[in-house]
This record gives sequence, C-alpha cells and structure tokens, in this order.
Amino acid sequence: MKILTINAGSSSMKFSVIELPEEKELINGYFQRIGLDKSFYDVKINGEKLHRDLDLPNHLVALECIKKEIVELGVVSSLDEIDGIGHRLVHGGEKYKESVLIDDEVIKTCDKFKKLAKLHMPAMLSCIEASKEAFPNTPMVAVFDTAFHQSMEPVNYLYALPYEWYTKYGVRKYGFHGTSHRFINKEISEYLKRDDLKVISCHIGSGASICAINGGKVVDTSMGFSPITGIMMGTRPGDVDPSVIQFMMEEANMTIDEVMTDLNKHSGLEGICGKSDSRDVEEGINAGDKLCALAQDMYTSRVADYVAMYNNKLNGADAIVLTAGLGENSKNTRVDILNKLSSLGIKIDLEANDFRGEFRKISSEDSSIPVYVIPTNEELMIALDTYELVK
Repeated sequence: MKILTINAGSSSMKFSVIELPEEKELINGYFQRIGLDKSFYDVKINGEKLHRDLDLPNHLVALECIKKEIVELGVVSSLDEIDGIGHRLVHGGEKYKESVLIDDEVIKTCDKFKKLAKLHMPAMLSCIEASKEAFPNTPMVAVFDTAFHQSMEPVNYLYALPYEWYTKYGVRKYGFHGTSHRFINKEISEYLKRDDLKVISCHIGSGASICAINGGKVVDTSMGFSPITGIMMGTRPGDVDPSVIQFMMEEANMTIDEVMTDLNKHSGLEGICGKSDSRDVEEGINAGDKLCALAQDMYTSRVADYVAMYNNKLNGADAIVLTAGLGENSKNTRVDILNKLSSLGIKIDLEANDFRGEFRKISSEDSSIPVYVIPTNEELMIALDTYELVK
C-alpha cells in the first residue's frame, strides 16, 4: 500500500510517499515560499536531489506538482496507486485523542481549532481541501500533534487560572510535537523490548519540546496552550512572565499583534544573538561571539532544567532520548545538555557522541540513566496511522 503524507505550513509543505507495511520511503519533497515570490521545491528520490524553481501561488498548485512528480518519476504508474493520504494537523483540541479518517464533520470540527493555532491550522485545513480536489477518490486521515498528549492528567494540563477559563474557553496545556514524541517512544520501547518504559523525549530543533512518558502515556510536556511556551527555541522564548506583554505594550507602545510577532518570530536564539539556526550559533561561538555563547548556554540550561524536572515526575527515567535537528546533529549541544545533568549521575561517552543523524547510545556504561539519540520520523508515523485506518 502506498501512502502520501502531507505536512503543510502557512507558506511551505513537505510530502513523502511511503510503501507499507514495508516502511519504504519512495520519494520525499519540500515546497517553500508558497504564495510568495521566488518559490521553489526540492524532491529527493533514490538518493538524488532535484531542484525546481516554480511559481507556487497556493497549496493546490503544490499538490498538482506532487501528482506530476510521482507519476513522471515512476513512483506510481497511476494516481490510483495512492491508497491513502495522511495530513498532519497541529491541533485536535480535547476532541481527538488519536488519528481519524477525514470527513465533512472532522473538517467542520477542526475549523473551530483555528483560533487555538492561528499560525498553522488555516494552511493545514486549506491543504486538506486542496487534496480533496487533487485526489478526489482517495481516503484521507488527520494525524494530530496534540493527540498523544491527551493522556495527561488534569494536575499537569490545567493552569492555575480561573477554572471557568478552561471549561468555557478551553484554556489548558495541549502540548505539541506529539507525533514525534510518539515515534520516539515507539522506537526506544521496541529497541529495549519493554512497553513499560519511563522515557524523557527531547525534541530539540528550531521548535523544541520535552515530553515525559510512562508506559506509552504522556505524564507532562513542555509546550502548553501554544507552541511558544516551554524551553527556549530558535525564534520562540519558551517560558516567560506574561506581565512582559502588558509592560511592552505600555512602555514601547506596541500592539498585542506586534508583541506576539516578536514572541513567535524574534525571540529565543534569534532574540539573544540574532541567529535562529543553531549551526550559525555554533559558528558564532567558534568566532568568539559572546552573545552566541550566552544563547547556547541559555538554551541548553533550559533543556537540562526540564529533563531534571521530568526525571523527578517519573520518579526516575529509564531512558533519555534526544531527537530533531540539534538532538540528532549537534554533538556540542548534546555535550552541553548532559554536562548540566551531572548531578543526576548522567555521564556522556564523548567518543560515542562524535556523530550525526544515527540511532546510537551516547551515555557511558556507568551513567545513571542511559541516553540515546534517535532520528525522528514524523512522516512514517503519519503513514502508519493512515495505513491502519484505510487498509
């Protein structure tokens, strides 16, 4: 069975075609600057990268390109060979605790979640509508970032705010990156041959979150009502005193939209040292840039703080897993984080840590908690859910 996965952003879209149950990726691609000038996309197939410069006014045009590419490159001989389409949706509220087949009722319900994820949901829902036009006879599945976190208990998902804010308006911690954290828990549980593991999953990239998992159930996660909170990120601050918002509106004569734009796009690493990409931050550190060094220290400190807190909530973790852009590829960031956890008895094997992008144990044999690096694969998780629901 061949499954097409779609991961849409406001001006971008990733896709892949995965053959199941073999779990073989046949092609993947990334559309960028949709609706903007100088748009383009890249396709990877059989180890080769193909670049296309093309005007992409909307997501429907991108989907038409996908149809063209997968046929012309021989991924399928006919579009009828696509057995299902899996869509990543950032928000499922409290309604969806697992992936579901998409119908008109699901779309109607998800439309209500636009107010909970204004930056992401409109584009994702428009992409579903575009997919219905491009693949009118193909079943589609919604895979929600928030679903995995719905096993949290009220003690961890409620804020200490007026309770009516929750009951009337849905103000609570929802958590994100759930598809990635679920994949990581699945991989480490299969590797260690245990389904009762207590895992701290660290998805650390431009967007970042930490998740405490006990026996496949989420105990707590760092992102909250929105993806702004939790640990420091590429352009988001993580936890910050909300009084800052009112203060900046009064002192700097900023509007609420201007403040929220700064929180979403100009904070985090970007806010401290002017560089949101960790590779640029590391280059700055090597060149003696003190603000880059400060930003790195702040970032790794906040990751370590959450890991320590979640180790306490789990009453001792069985495994810590680092994943996503920095977790998989930055050996320096891994060292900085684990060195800040030495009080827990965690020790890193520097020789084992000298690599990029592999499944590997990086802690020493005498480390109190084993630490692993596992490349995440949200596309495979989306494809697996879609396969199970349409087969």
